[in-house]
Amino acid sequence: MKILVCMKQVPQKDAPLKLNESGTWIREDVSYEVNEPDAYALEEALRQKEKHSGEVVVITAGPARAQQVLREALAKGADRAIHLEDAGFVGLDAFNTARAIAAAIKDEKFDLIFTGLQSDDYGFAQTGVILAELLGWPHATIIMQIEKSGDGIRVKRELEAGFFQFVTMPLPAVLTIQSGINKLRYATLIRIKQAKNKPLRKVALAEVQSALLPNLQKIEKLYVPQKTKNTEVLEGSPGEIAKKLTEKLRNEVRVLG
Repeated sequence: MKILVCMKQVPQKDAPLKLNESGTWIREDVSYEVNEPDAYALEEALRQKEKHSGEVVVITAGPARAQQVLREALAKGADRAIHLEDAGFVGLDAFNTARAIAAAIKDEKFDLIFTGLQSDDYGFAQTGVILAELLGWPHATIIMQIEKSGDGIRVKRELEAGFFQFVTMPLPAVLTIQSGINKLRYATLIRIKQAKNKPLRKVALAEVQSALLPNLQKIEKLYVPQKTKNTEVLEGSPGEIAKKLTEKLRNEVRVLG
């Protein structure tokens, strides 16, 4: 089974938010890490490989610093990597990111493509689904379990209110993996050393430029919300205070009907 895992480098959760001068993106001098949902997608791909044999390939798009995501994946057991390397990939929306990935893998024949459920920075949860549509493959989201079933797979999807859905799908297919589907592994020392010799193919922006279209989504501004505090003391008898409080909750805060 040949599996592609789409991964992303995102700012660390505890990193101070530093915006660029135009307020449209995070500056380069913050700390970055692997997008957590993608780490679960990688782990599931590695487990499927261990069960059914095959190959796990990881791909990411971004500047040179994003290669660290791929190196970590290779150290955990991925077989090879593809890096769409250019700072210009950062400015692409989910639609064009999916188009760039599709163009980069056009000569590959994967059985499955995994993505994390969503990214920790934008949280759009769009790239995997759009990629499936571009490839013309079936897809399923919020996956909690994957089992090989004949020539296809049977997946367990997490729904609302504690319900689950089981779906049988043909291959090839695209799946977006839910965080918590498995327990993440650590990279061993020997695999970290082996990762240095594993293949890593670089794809320049110019190589996939013809597949890209104008962004359908544009970020006008990123900003840190200003924290405000306003304390108001209600005076009067208990009955008068209760009446004033009820009016404020109904007319100003609008939490009462």
